Amino acid sequence: MRRPGRRTAGARAPLLLTVPALLAVAFLMLPLAGILVRTSWGELGAHLTAAATTEALRLSLLVSLWALGLSLLLGVPLAWLLARVPFRGKAFVRSLVLLPMVLPPTVGGVALLLAFGRRGLLGPWLEDTFGVTLPFHTSGAVLAATFVAMPFLVISLEGALGGLRPRYEETAASLGASPVRVFLTVTLPMVVPGLIAGAALTWARALGEFGATITFAGNLPGTTQTLPLQVYLLLQDSPEAATSVSLLLLAIAMIVLIALRGRWTGTPGDHRDPASRAADVRPEDPAATAPLPEPAPGLPRASAPEPWPLHAAVTGFTRLTLDAGPGTTVAVVGPNGAGKTTLLRALLGLTPRAHAALRLGDDDVTALPPHRRGVAWVPQDGALFPHLSALANTAYGLRAHGEPRAAARRAAQDWLDRLGVGHLAHRRPAQLSGGQAQRVALARALAARPRLLLLDEPLAALDQTTRARVRHTLRRHLAEFGGVCLIVTHDPVEAVSLADRVLVLEDGRVLQDEPPAEVTRHPRSPWVARMLGRNAWPGTATADGLALAGGGHLVVAEPLPAGTDALAVIAPEAVSVHRERPTGSPRNVWPGTVREITSAGSRLRLLITSAEAPDLVAEITPGAAADLGIADGSTVWTSVKATEATAVPL
Repeated sequence: MRRPGRRTAGARAPLLLTVPALLAVAFLMLPLAGILVRTSWGELGAHLTAAATTEALRLSLLVSLWALGLSLLLGVPLAWLLARVPFRGKAFVRSLVLLPMVLPPTVGGVALLLAFGRRGLLGPWLEDTFGVTLPFHTSGAVLAATFVAMPFLVISLEGALGGLRPRYEETAASLGASPVRVFLTVTLPMVVPGLIAGAALTWARALGEFGATITFAGNLPGTTQTLPLQVYLLLQDSPEAATSVSLLLLAIAMIVLIALRGRWTGTPGDHRDPASRAADVRPEDPAATAPLPEPAPGLPRASAPEPWPLHAAVTGFTRLTLDAGPGTTVAVVGPNGAGKTTLLRALLGLTPRAHAALRLGDDDVTALPPHRRGVAWVPQDGALFPHLSALANTAYGLRAHGEPRAAARRAAQDWLDRLGVGHLAHRRPAQLSGGQAQRVALARALAARPRLLLLDEPLAALDQTTRARVRHTLRRHLAEFGGVCLIVTHDPVEAVSLADRVLVLEDGRVLQDEPPAEVTRHPRSPWVARMLGRNAWPGTATADGLALAGGGHLVVAEPLPAGTDALAVIAPEAVSVHRERPTGSPRNVWPGTVREITSAGSRLRLLITSAEAPDLVAEITPGAAADLGIADGSTVWTSVKATEATAVPL
């Protein structure tokens, strides 16, 4: 396997680009080489231990560390604001952040002087009210260093926050964590690499600040004379000593950049979202191939949950009214863009596209923020917090609700045991297989004791064997759940096996809300019919059948009133395939051509196109296909009995 970043065989850089690139490298290297060549190595120790140099170094460290502290205090909230909150004037604020990076440092010093000097905008007020004089004082040097260095922290952290997918924070909120708790326990830990990179660059820039400092704070030994200013003075009296001190600053800067290993630019290494790396479970990883054990038989059953009926009136892009009794599981299905995820996010209070007037039990939670609604959400990939173990993930909602640490961990361990993953309690998400991660995510949601449980395609990323096992576990625990559960799914097996009702959405509207058996027999949506493996043809009812929207006519045994918009539903196994025009009882006969042959378990599915009818899917046995000599491109005849075609009003 070719390693990322290794040049492929035969790949050669164009000469027209290589020569300027090498010249650029030489241009950047020569000044550094000049310092190395001109350094008096024999006198290096004496130069660096001179009293004036050590005093300047001490002051530089003091100023740079204070500047870093101020940058963290002010820059972290500013980076979060720029990355997470939409507001008018954001581009202007970001320009203000970037301005010190492109502004000449001496101009920055002049600007600081005119703002905080004794005759500046705030200087007289600071001096009269607090007795604070910033120019020509160590605090002035700190202010100057903060002004030029803080943008490095803000820009680096904003980039890290922008790359962090919001669903981690949204999931934490759905588990009951307040915005401050989410920021401290989820957001910050997950952007630590960006924060460290920004802090390191901020400190290095503050350590090397010169122009703004000398202009605003002056060059007073022991007060504002930092190491860069000391280099400036030594150049006049002792160039050799200036070169030695410059080498020290150069070494510090290079150490910082090498330690970051490209995190500032994000080019080398693997800096994807932690969940993306967690999803890349290698086949040889024992966590990926280990079986999914069932819960221990001796575990006590959960106590009877408090019943929480649901009433929701959703307006906006998705418009519906939903009522469900305690313990009801509703499968939400529909094509992409139908409004399924919008419905879940409206119930969570996380989207402006739709608004939900929501009542859970006797409580109206419409005006409550997401963390106080009692609505737990499990996204498609589970959104397990990558910096926490499975046990800590599961205990997160309990801790957010004020449960003591020990009690929360005991309850979390109990839920993990119930879902058969208790032995994985101390593993991180990256060490779990897909099925294991989904069980932990479900345990985390149930442990938080929600009133409403929302599952967004919880089994979509699993293989068939794992999906069947997790589905069995999910069905058992949903039977014990006292609230209402909504499951978004594209899998008909999940809809039929897990749900008490199927809610069919299209363009934000409800097309059907009935038990799974009724939806299976009489689907009112072409998408749902196709999801169930049926042929679905829209049309208009006639005296004996349907005039099909795609052209042609279908005869049905039980026609609807003429003029009714309807959907014809035909099972693939009800379609007969012939090499010659059939004779006998079939009322619907069309010629066609086989365009595609696929396997469907022990049978073959044929996609047949015709000029006289819409595309038709037929299902036959491999033996029948061999007897008929059917191959891709074969000319065939299809027939459907009138009794095998069902017309459903739309």
